[in-house]
Amino acid sequence: QVQLVESGGGSVQPGGALTLSCEVSGGRFGIDAIGWYRQAPGKERELVAHIPNGGSTKYADSVKGRFTISRDNAKNTAYLQMTNLKPEDTAVYYCHAEVDYDTGDIAGTYRWTELWGQGTLVTVSS
Repeated sequence: QVQLVESGGGSVQPGGALTLSCEVSGGRFGIDAIGWYRQAPGKERELVAHIPNGGSTKYADSVKGRFTISRDNAKNTAYLQMTNLKPEDTAVYYCHAEVDYDTGDIAGTYRWTELWGQGTLVTVSS
């Protein structure tokens, strides 16, 4: 089954940096779009960054100029480079992807689905 595995979370001081990674695996598939959402205690989940296949990247206003999303198609992996981290960036970060995958039920037939990673905690404090 197609799945996402993300890593890279941790604890840093304000102004520090972290890089998150998200790898898609599990059979034949194509990634239409991939990105990260985050959720802090008591707050709703929000989109942080998004990179579609062949499209323009998108960022939440609060992270523009500090975060950079990229993807390595050969490795089926996306990266979120986070710099100048602030306490308000503290949250659980969830990778999310839109993929077309082959279930194997019918040869040559791909189906669309959404995938979520397990989440990784980022803590920014002094």
